[in-house]
Amino acid sequence: MSLLGIDVGTTGVKVAAFDYHGALLASAYREFVIEHPQPGCAVLDAEVCWRLIVDALGQVCSAIAEDPPVALSVSSLGEAVVPVSVDRRILGKSILNFDVRGAEFVEVIRAQISDEELLRLNGNINGNHYGLTKLMYLAKYKPELYGQTYKFLPWGAFVSFMLGSEPCVDYSLANRLLLMDINNECWSWKMIGISGLQSAKLPDLVPAGTVIGQTSSMFASIGLPEGVAIVAGGHDQCMNALGCGVIEEGRAMFGMGTFLCAVPVYREKPKPEKMLERGLNIEHHAVPNRYVSFLYNQGGSVLKWYRDTFAAAEARCARDEGTDIYAKLLSEMPAGPSGLMVVPHFTVTGPPKYISNSSGMIAGLTLESTRGQICKAVLESVTFYMRDLLEQFESMGITVDSYNAVGGGAASDAWLQLSADIVGKSFHRPEVTEAGALGGAINAGLGVKVFHYPLEAKAQAVRLVKTFDPDPDEHRRYQEWFEMYQETVQKQGDFLASLSAKA
Repeated sequence: MSLLGIDVGTTGVKVAAFDYHGALLASAYREFVIEHPQPGCAVLDAEVCWRLIVDALGQVCSAIAEDPPVALSVSSLGEAVVPVSVDRRILGKSILNFDVRGAEFVEVIRAQISDEELLRLNGNINGNHYGLTKLMYLAKYKPELYGQTYKFLPWGAFVSFMLGSEPCVDYSLANRLLLMDINNECWSWKMIGISGLQSAKLPDLVPAGTVIGQTSSMFASIGLPEGVAIVAGGHDQCMNALGCGVIEEGRAMFGMGTFLCAVPVYREKPKPEKMLERGLNIEHHAVPNRYVSFLYNQGGSVLKWYRDTFAAAEARCARDEGTDIYAKLLSEMPAGPSGLMVVPHFTVTGPPKYISNSSGMIAGLTLESTRGQICKAVLESVTFYMRDLLEQFESMGITVDSYNAVGGGAASDAWLQLSADIVGKSFHRPEVTEAGALGGAINAGLGVKVFHYPLEAKAQAVRLVKTFDPDPDEHRRYQEWFEMYQETVQKQGDFLASLSAKA
């Protein structure tokens, strides 16, 4: 018997089957195409994506015919929703969080509820990257679609519903719509009143790990048996944390993908005014009686820029040959600090300031500077950014003892050691670094009592295979560079903003 995890992201879906000890039995990946119907717009064609999800499911289910699944659960991107009919038809495309539409409603909301009051109520800070403004846009400018829609479902709830579940969403995904009362774990009548939306078009709220239905007989043709338990999943960052064993206070997930994202876990919600000051959110974890926050920057996307700028031809060859271009580039990095200084404002930054009017900077270049130095300086800069955030978070009394790293970057010894040396804490690599699907499988197992408690699931299904402790000498050397980074960002802020305005 097996457990299925479905990890739906902005750029693709991964389906994976695991045994009850967390061993991977089979997996499949399908890539999505983000459409840009006009400047500033970004959508996923839910019809196309759904077919790809079913295709990936079929591949995995065919491979595990001898170990059929007893339960499945979905990890997914937040914010975006899919409009569906009562008979499970997809009615329109899904507007993504970085789509500009809906921006006009940010101030409409702020005029009726302050940012601090909203954070106290919902745990998030008003902005156009949440689902609420997109729903208000649809209600005003797409009234026919809005009127026809039975439910607007976040992607995890959408996939579950299409497979046969009731229209339900867990607290973590619901939180990404700005419509949830995080304290009472229900939809907020205040926010529904402010938005003018119809509460009947929202899914029911349930805790992650709740059985919300069974798979339909229509999927037997792809090898997915009828009657497999569908368990309410959660927001991808929460499920990533579950999948790498970060469920207790004092631990944090460190996601090393397109974004660097640290996800610390705690029991008591911090004071809202302190969170607002730092631009930080509060969200339910995928395990009971725990909360998380997201501390992030653009991390891996800057490394991708470096790859495409300094090694485009090699990257194309690597893709053709099936080799890892990042491993080659990181192998060129020199020992010790790079000797260069990068400000990683290559796009809109993360918390605390969400700076949009800045630009990136590389300083200290000479004719002797190497490609490897620049690569290391890029990784140093995004890690300096994260250290700054993490220290601000710990100043509120929420400490992190060590980090479990996931995502593509977690496969790199060099990057993990660099992170440990800069942050000054140990980093652990789990056996499964693509943890979203494993988190889904663990959550499915908790739902059907394969695992009775999260700690039991962690002990049985999550294995940490390598630890990277900070080198004391390197940490002392990086302390000086970290202080120089902070000074550079502060002094160059106005200049980089003016440069950005002229670009």
